[in-house]
Amino acid sequence: MNSFQGTLMPFLYPCLCQSATQSLRASSHRIPSRIRRQLLHTTRSQNQSSLTEVNAARRAAAYEPPPPVAFSRLNPSPDDYGRNVFIDKCTLTIHAGSGGNGCVSFLRDVHISDGPPNGGDGGSGGNIWIQAVAGQTSLHKIARRGVVKAGRGIGGQGKSQGGRKGEDICVQVPVGTVVREIWRSDPLAEEEARLKELRAMSDEDPYSQPDHGLRNKWILYAGVQNSDVKNVVENLPPPPKPRRSHLAVLQPPAPITLDLDEPMDKPILLAVGGAGGLGNPHFGTKEDPKPKFATKGELGIRLKLELELKLLADVGLVGLPNAGKSTLTRAISNSRTRIGDWAFTTLAPTIGTVILDNNEGRPLVRSGIEGEAPRVNFTVADIPGLIEDAHLDRGLGLEFLRHVERARVLAFVIDLSAGDAVLALKNLWKEVGEYEALRNRELNEESQSRLISWSPFELQQAKATEQDDATSTLYDDAGDEMSIFPPPPTTSPLEPLKMPPISAKPWFVIATKADKDASVTQDEFAKLASYVRQVGTGEVEHPSGNRNGWRNRVAAIPVSAINSQGIDKVIRYTAGVLDSLKIG
Repeated sequence: MNSFQGTLMPFLYPCLCQSATQSLRASSHRIPSRIRRQLLHTTRSQNQSSLTEVNAARRAAAYEPPPPVAFSRLNPSPDDYGRNVFIDKCTLTIHAGSGGNGCVSFLRDVHISDGPPNGGDGGSGGNIWIQAVAGQTSLHKIARRGVVKAGRGIGGQGKSQGGRKGEDICVQVPVGTVVREIWRSDPLAEEEARLKELRAMSDEDPYSQPDHGLRNKWILYAGVQNSDVKNVVENLPPPPKPRRSHLAVLQPPAPITLDLDEPMDKPILLAVGGAGGLGNPHFGTKEDPKPKFATKGELGIRLKLELELKLLADVGLVGLPNAGKSTLTRAISNSRTRIGDWAFTTLAPTIGTVILDNNEGRPLVRSGIEGEAPRVNFTVADIPGLIEDAHLDRGLGLEFLRHVERARVLAFVIDLSAGDAVLALKNLWKEVGEYEALRNRELNEESQSRLISWSPFELQQAKATEQDDATSTLYDDAGDEMSIFPPPPTTSPLEPLKMPPISAKPWFVIATKADKDASVTQDEFAKLASYVRQVGTGEVEHPSGNRNGWRNRVAAIPVSAINSQGIDKVIRYTAGVLDSLKIG
């Protein structure tokens, strides 16, 4: 080893000499105390963290959480539902397209520097149609739009090229929609009325009279010089008569009232577009073979309509809050209505479609009458729950009792586990019957007010009308009275829709939650079925109190919607009731 002293061999090759190894071991023990304490603290902290993890694992094993709830379609999580937007009444303003202007053009060629007129006619404006289609259940898309405008006709071009027609609009609505006109603005009818009025006042040309208030229909040639404008204007012929499109004969008579209670293969014309203007070749004469003017297109019609659903659904579910209507709707249809174990889970009607034939082999339920296409589905409405004195606008009130009136068949949903089922059915019929009586009184009062036109204060009313007219008259800055043409449209309140009596609608009872506490639910269902049977045979008074209430084919069906038990019977029974209505 002495030979290696003063070299790097002991460090580079410690295995060659034992003394070098011993020196390295000795050097390893000469670690500073500060570094040794840090290493010891780090080791202890690592051991402590590991003990913490071990204790946490032991506590987790001792207190295991309960197993997760098995959610399903009929027992979904609180946030598993589809947002439903339902509107059954709205107003819609429609604008038919105006016609395109005629063109002032002349033939220009290599050998023809000043040719004859060849301006084309303007295209007619777009029309607005309406069609009732199956599958739609709400008017929310139309209510969101508010205004529907058809396309304007394109103006004519040179070389006798006519303008393109404006784009048509087809408004699709659910089956059972009633369309009623609130007001209309028809420029052609207003112009014809103004012309008739001016001709009655004077024998002169209406357009030559000062302040005739008629629309200027002429378009002058863009290349006319300023010195010739006055000469062209003075030699203008009388404007042509107001022209209507040939499709105007297809419009329903005014005021429009349509009841779209069946699906339509072809739409109905609501508003026809304006006719296009005439090009300058139409006004050529011997005195003026090259006219430098054409006419503007006619203005389109404007209508304000009220759309209201007369038929909400084929079946309406009527029941108290938390009676199981939403679970039943999910069980029999593809609806994703909200479900929860609290009252007023449903705050707006939800429409579900029950499939009878999925076009995969044999139909699930045979429905329909001979000679017509079989029924492939029907709709069911989950109406929000009714509480006591709902006819006095308590709870969700009259707004949702109105939905009960719009269902074709009523299904009263009774919770067998909530107490006296017969009393619950009577209370529901009480609210429905009180609402029906309230509606009848309102209709009678409105009809009587329309029949009585005489008043002992006719003179005072006439004076009040004159004062209203005086206050509604407009004046200019000089104090002269201003005449507005066309006059602003006036609105008049529409009569409420006349619905069939609720007590005269077919109805049956669906007894839900039959799987809870069998001893209680079986006794309640026996009492309920006995009472419904007596109502059908006429042994007891109709629960609505109306002598002419529906008693044919009344039944009570027990179901457990959350377990999908008894659902098939409900679907088959409902399809049979709907078929009997169609036959009748």
